[in-house]
Amino acid sequence: MTQYSAKEQRGWYMYDFANSAFSTTVVTLFLGPYLTAIAKSAAAPDGYIHPFGWALDPRSYWSFLVSLSVILQVLFLPIIGAVADYGRRKKEVLAATAYLGASATIGMLFLQGRDFLFGGLLFLVANVAFGASVVIYNSFLPEIAPPEDRDAVSSKGFGIGYIGGGLLLALNLILYLRAGAVGVSEGLAVRISLCSAGVWWAIFTIPTLLALRNRGAARNLPPGERAVEAVLKQLAHTLSDLRRFPQTVTFLIAYLLYNDAIQTVLNLASQFGNDELKIPVSTLTLAILMVQFVAFFGSIAFNRVAAAVNAKRAVILTLVIWTAVLFYIYAAVKTTLEFFVMAAIVAMVMGGSQALSRSLYAQIVPREKEAEYFSIYEISDKGTSWMCPLLFGLAMQYTHSYRIAVLSLIVFFIAGLLVLLKVDIPRGEKDVAAG
Repeated sequence: MTQYSAKEQRGWYMYDFANSAFSTTVVTLFLGPYLTAIAKSAAAPDGYIHPFGWALDPRSYWSFLVSLSVILQVLFLPIIGAVADYGRRKKEVLAATAYLGASATIGMLFLQGRDFLFGGLLFLVANVAFGASVVIYNSFLPEIAPPEDRDAVSSKGFGIGYIGGGLLLALNLILYLRAGAVGVSEGLAVRISLCSAGVWWAIFTIPTLLALRNRGAARNLPPGERAVEAVLKQLAHTLSDLRRFPQTVTFLIAYLLYNDAIQTVLNLASQFGNDELKIPVSTLTLAILMVQFVAFFGSIAFNRVAAAVNAKRAVILTLVIWTAVLFYIYAAVKTTLEFFVMAAIVAMVMGGSQALSRSLYAQIVPREKEAEYFSIYEISDKGTSWMCPLLFGLAMQYTHSYRIAVLSLIVFFIAGLLVLLKVDIPRGEKDVAAG
């Protein structure tokens, strides 16, 4: 009989506490507006930047960069997942990817002037490493909690993550608001904040690595076969094996649609507030800080909703609310107060939609292939998205309207909801149990 350790669960929670600082301080708040400002300062007389000869609206640079980072994740994350599962060294892979991402984030301390390409490179490395580390982190969930506890464990992880991201954000807000008093420029305060997310990520990953343990023995290589060849064969087998689990595939399609839109709204909210509504960064920081602590209670509340009506119905409810939020942004969000109202609504539903989706997926993942399957899931998990930023960037490029660009994302919420309605979780659990 499998034994589940409360100590290991607590250590698992701490990685959400550690990496959420990257999501909040870097992706959600500071880096988008900061890189946009750098790109604007580097624009040619025609108003465009020209990375590699492509004329690009500086306001579109961040969304295209996010999209590119996830395209790279599509290429690398499944391989990372296969390596971790094949060698049964998930904890070591988690450590390597976490500290690579933290190091790139710390390097943002040196980002200044007109060097938007350098900033883009650091973000690409950090975000790909972030995604890879979360693949491994998520894959531990089926190993550390029984099926009946996974909604609660997943929700606690997200809730503790929001607290971690919020605490560092509060410290960065104090620094930003007091920058002049301590002789620090606004730009340096932003760069210190970006760097601090990497330091925070590195330090609080340690308890996770001390608590988690690898399971099973590494697989022996077939005679005459190299490790890379074996891993690629294993990955190809897993992708082929997906056909045996139609409910898992259907859920993945739904999740990749609706969570791509969720991540895009979260990633681009600060840019919308700063560039469209002219809300100062200090005020935006307060909004994002509020979101972190409201989201903690939202994730716990939706866990109770899931206990009452089941997790799938709870996720459906969050998607209906997300769709309404987009209409609200398009038609009514024009002042700082309205932006805060929008942020509060988002905070209440984002934890529930993400935590319950993760626990639902963990129910329909085959044993001993958790990291490989979560590598596909992570293509649109926390902090990452690719289709919607591309759509947002194209809409921004050709309409020059933030509101139209935001409204265009609604198709992904509706499509994801319609596909999710077709998912039969109990049937998916039976398919996985039957192997």
